[in-house]
Amino acid sequence: MTDLYERNFPHMSPVWSHIFPIEAERAEGTYIYAADGRKYLDFTCGIGVTNTGHCHPKVVAAIREQAGLFIHAQANIVVHEPMLRFIEELRTIAPPGIDGYFFSNSGAEAVEGAVKLARAASGKPNVIVFAGSFHGRTAATQALTTSKTGYKAGRPLLPSGVYVAPYPYPLKLGMAEETASAFCLEALEELFATQSAPAETAAVLIEPVLGEGGYVPPPVSFIRRLRELCTKNGIFLIFDEVQCGFGRTGRFFAQEHYDVVPDIMTAAKGIASGLPLSGVFSSLELMRKWPTGSHGGTYGGNPVAMAAGTATIAAMKEERMLENAVARGEQLRGGLRKIAAKHAELVQVRGLGLMVGSEFAVGGSGTAGSKGAKALVKAALKGCEDRGLLLLSAGTYDSTVRWIPPLNVSREQIDEGLAVFEAALEGALR
Repeated sequence: MTDLYERNFPHMSPVWSHIFPIEAERAEGTYIYAADGRKYLDFTCGIGVTNTGHCHPKVVAAIREQAGLFIHAQANIVVHEPMLRFIEELRTIAPPGIDGYFFSNSGAEAVEGAVKLARAASGKPNVIVFAGSFHGRTAATQALTTSKTGYKAGRPLLPSGVYVAPYPYPLKLGMAEETASAFCLEALEELFATQSAPAETAAVLIEPVLGEGGYVPPPVSFIRRLRELCTKNGIFLIFDEVQCGFGRTGRFFAQEHYDVVPDIMTAAKGIASGLPLSGVFSSLELMRKWPTGSHGGTYGGNPVAMAAGTATIAAMKEERMLENAVARGEQLRGGLRKIAAKHAELVQVRGLGLMVGSEFAVGGSGTAGSKGAKALVKAALKGCEDRGLLLLSAGTYDSTVRWIPPLNVSREQIDEGLAVFEAALEGALR
C-alpha cells in the first residue's frame, strides 16, 4: 500500500466493510489497476454499476463536455437540456405506459420515492416485500430489506407498515419452480387475509431478479400472476430494477423477460456507468397524483450525471451490449455447469444475461447446506482475488457467488474468469 493509503485509510469510517484490500489507481474496460501494479479482472462492476465497463470512452467524453458547460443546475430552478435529452433517450427504451420520470441519486432514494408515490396516490399505508429482498439502508428502505439482519439490527424504530411474503426461491424451498410459484402466491393471498388487507395495502414491492438475496430469477408464472393479483386488488406493483436493470439481464429491464409492466419502477446502478443517478418511473397519470413539492432533492437530475446516462444508453445500443450480455451469459452459465459437474458442492447455476449466480451447499440441503457453504465460498473468492479475479458473494449465508461482468465483456475474458474460478475452487476444496 502507498504512504497515502497508510496515512488516511485508518480515518475512514469503519461502518464501511472492505471486501478487497486493494488500493485502486485506475480502471479501464473490464480491469482495475492497483497502486502496487497488480491488474484485476473485475467481475463485480462496482455491484452492477459499470455495466458499460470502466471509463467507457463515450461516457467519459460526455462527462467532460458537460462539466465544461455547467456542473449543477437544480431541477426546481431551471429545466436543463441534459435532463431533457436523457428523458428523450429513456423514452426509447421504457416499457409501455411508463412515461413519467423523477430523478434522484441512489437506489435507496429511488425506492423511498417509489413507496412515497404509491402511498400518496393510493392513500393506503402498507407495503408488502419479499423474503431475501434488498432495497437499501436508509431508515425507510432498511424496513423494506430482509436479506440479512445486519442491515437493520439494533434499530427498533424503523418505519412500520411493512409485511414480508415468501419469495419463490425453488432451491431454498426444496420445490420445483411451478410448485414454488404456487406456494408463494398462496402465501401472499393468505397475507392479504391475515396481516395487510388489500384495502390497506398501497404496494407490493419486488425485485424481478432477487439481487443481494442470491441472484434468483422467479418463475415467469409467479410474476404474471402477481401482476394479476395487484390489478384485481387495486394495489400498485413496484419493480425494484436497481440492480437488474439497464441491460444486466440481457434486456434493458428485467421485467421484459416476463412480459409484465409494473405500475412503478426504480432504476439506479448501471443507469449512468458510475455517476450517482437513480430514478422513479411510472405513468404520467400516476405521477400527477404525487402532490407537487412533496418530494424532491437538491442533486436529483444532476446535469453531468444526465449526460452520462444518455451516453450510457447510446453506447449500449450502438455496441449491441444487450446481445453480448445474452451470448456471454450463456457462455458463463455453460462453463459454470461444467465446473458443477466435477464438484458436487456447486449445486445450482442460474441467472439471466450477465446476472449469474452459482450456489453452493455443504453438509446438507436448503438452509443447512447454505450455512455450511459460507466458508467454502469465502475461501474460493479469496483464491480468485489472489489470482487476479474479483467476484462477490450473495445470499443470506453468502453461499452464492454472483457474477457481474460488464455487458461488453469478451468471450476470452469470460473463459479467463472461469479458469481462474475453477482453480480457486479446487484450491479451496483441498
